[in-house]
Amino acid sequence: MITAFGKFLRILRMDNGEILKTMAEKLEVTSSFLSAVENGKKKIPADWAEKISNLYSLSNDKIIELQNAISETNECVEIGLANLNFKQRELAFSFARKLNGFNDNELQKLWQILKEDKN
Repeated sequence: MITAFGKFLRILRMDNGEILKTMAEKLEVTSSFLSAVENGKKKIPADWAEKISNLYSLSNDKIIELQNAISETNECVEIGLANLNFKQRELAFSFARKLNGFNDNELQKLWQILKEDKN
């Protein structure tokens, strides 16, 4: 599924008459990596906002649009469930459903559990 960041990049490519391979070369990555980032399968590299702004000489308005697309895309968290057992999957779904309902004390307790060294 294409992300807001992916849409921004595709429009930028079309506006510049480029194909995915050309943009990937400019960003010094493979076409498959760029495609995975556009589709939300890989995280947006931290330096890409500045790199894209400079490579394409973006106006201030376009830079803001780029930053908004990155923010919107980064608001989603993807959890790979393929390698989880049934109990782990159920826990992940339950946690996601109830996350907004935890108070500060409950969040602190959960944080402590997650920070524990299991070794």
